[in-house]
Amino acid sequence: MLIYFLIFLIGAIIASSAQVKYDTFQKKNGIWNILIIFYSLLIGFRDHVGGDWNNYLKHFELISYYSITEILNRSDPGYYIINWLMKDWGFEIYSVNLICAVLFMIGLVSFAKRQPNPWLAIAVAFPYLIVVVAMGYTRQAVALGFVFWGLAALADKKFIKFLILVSLGATFHKSAVLMIGLGIFLQGHGKFIRLIAVLFVGIGIWSAFLAEYQDALWQNYVEVQMESQGAYIRVAMNLVPAVIFLFFRKHWKQQFQDYSFWFIIAVGSILAVALVPFASTAVDRIALYFTPIQVVVYSRLPYLLRNMIAPQTTTFLILAYYFAVLYVWLNYATHAQYWIPYQNALFEGVF
Repeated sequence: MLIYFLIFLIGAIIASSAQVKYDTFQKKNGIWNILIIFYSLLIGFRDHVGGDWNNYLKHFELISYYSITEILNRSDPGYYIINWLMKDWGFEIYSVNLICAVLFMIGLVSFAKRQPNPWLAIAVAFPYLIVVVAMGYTRQAVALGFVFWGLAALADKKFIKFLILVSLGATFHKSAVLMIGLGIFLQGHGKFIRLIAVLFVGIGIWSAFLAEYQDALWQNYVEVQMESQGAYIRVAMNLVPAVIFLFFRKHWKQQFQDYSFWFIIAVGSILAVALVPFASTAVDRIALYFTPIQVVVYSRLPYLLRNMIAPQTTTFLILAYYFAVLYVWLNYATHAQYWIPYQNALFEGVF
């Protein structure tokens, strides 16, 4: 597990030394492209890492038995099209994982670059979003990557781009469709037009990907009370930044222009805690799309509190917290054994 700590600490050192200066878009793309490549190789070429590795491998091996028409009729066609093409072209499962990793990292980095300390945003994302989600839940990771990408578009006031990106995310995991409705909370004028657009897109995606599965989804996630292990912990991780956001909401309004959007995410994160006992798996799936609140709140907190606490102190405390998260998860989580040891197909035997 040393490799996980090493990568986190390198990112933490850079985040600690980075200047906290609010900038809506950082244009130094070279270093970010290198970062995308590095993490994509780390995620994409993992070998037998992640709790669902065998399930994804089984899907890949059996995908050649389906026609392209059958693939398009599946509930998450985006993911299965990639599998079908890679298998047809003679590639291995690593090619699918690499493509998915690139999509996830482009989204995450696009969002992180728009924060006061982008390196802190990446460090915050590493223990759970990169290690656990991107290396364990490939389809939802891509969906979340598109959501991050869409949120970056919202920050640039590009509403249509947001709708397109989140819609693409829904083709990898249908649960991403829930994020489309939040687009109406984009700052500025024309909310009625955006509301109409959201309704049309939402209904279209529901009809295309969810309508025929709605009964099964309700039964599996609510009526039969599917339980998701660790749901309380994962939901609680969103609760902390949500409470911080609400506590400092006046400062947030004064310094940032996206208060309405993150207010909805914060309230949703708090409600999720109360709803876990009733449908833990459903809430757990939905709460994953609230995890950007961790990235945005903690990466902005040193800047937000700079007149009260030295940014370096706030940054250190945040990094210490996420180091503890990584340590506890790797050592005590029920399924952490599937991530240890880390193995990479490019460097067999190195780790």
